[in-house]
Amino acid sequence: MSAVSVVIPTLDEGAWIGDCLAQFAGQAGDWELIVVDGGSGDETAGIARAAGAQVVEVPAGRGPQLNARAAAATSDTLLFLHADARLPADAQALIHQTLTQPATAAGCFRTRHRPSPTRGPLFGGLVGLADLRSRWTRLPYGDQGLFLAARTFRQVGGYPDQPLMEDLELARRLRSHGRIATTPATIEVSARAFERGLLRHGLTLNTFPTLYRLGVSPETLARWYRRGVSTPAGV
Repeated sequence: MSAVSVVIPTLDEGAWIGDCLAQFAGQAGDWELIVVDGGSGDETAGIARAAGAQVVEVPAGRGPQLNARAAAATSDTLLFLHADARLPADAQALIHQTLTQPATAAGCFRTRHRPSPTRGPLFGGLVGLADLRSRWTRLPYGDQGLFLAARTFRQVGGYPDQPLMEDLELARRLRSHGRIATTPATIEVSARAFERGLLRHGLTLNTFPTLYRLGVSPETLARWYRRGVSTPAGV
């Protein structure tokens, strides 16, 4: 199998990045580990370097972060991974098997969110709705571990430079090049975004993508999200 370049965007991920990088010691295959940091004020960059990852520091902004390093990755295959994500076993084999399927432009995993042990079963059930979404959506979100050929990433222009919904926009571009296949394997991600604010996260997760498809600009959505308010009536 050829190597896979793993691109991990970070901003104050010191609590997560060490374990994220450590998981590759137990993964088969050849991995190029790249941490793209948007100006962390904690020890993210130092922890990543100590773990053997390449670290590049760029101005904040997820789209430019990812493009900045993906362009310099040396492998033919890219995997975009969140710092709180844990891959399934034999992830590299799954990635290559998926990308060799006919008419496939990219692939991703199903998600399984991990709530904190202190959370009750009701909270776990609500978080589980996001896991159902990952099984059926045709446009994957960033937490699903998007992977694709480096040449395909370049052909679609990479991630857009916009304040919100950059993962959805990239997925839309990829769909014009082929299907995005969801593997039956599961990637584990933290439910921390839900724990910070279930309603706010649910608004972004469910309502904002629909509004984006209807033509509401990412700048407007980002402004609503920062203010923590619901969208205006009639939009």
